[in-house]
Amino acid sequence: MSQGKSGFELRTDILSMAMGLLENNRDQATHSFYSIPEEDRKGESAPVIAISTDEVITTAKELYAFVNEK
Repeated sequence: MSQGKSGFELRTDILSMAMGLLENNRDQATHSFYSIPEEDRKGESAPVIAISTDEVITTAKELYAFVNEK
């Protein structure tokens, strides 16, 4: 019989998911920028999207709320 994950392990997994989601969103924004022809970007620089701890926690809370829906 398998044991379920502890609350700590679940929170760690959800934080990892949140970080991965935010990193993927950042990568998509960067790829989207570079998919525009260079002549159409005319001096624009690539987006620099920093991921803050607060954003990770907020996203993790949203994921956790979804998991807890009944």
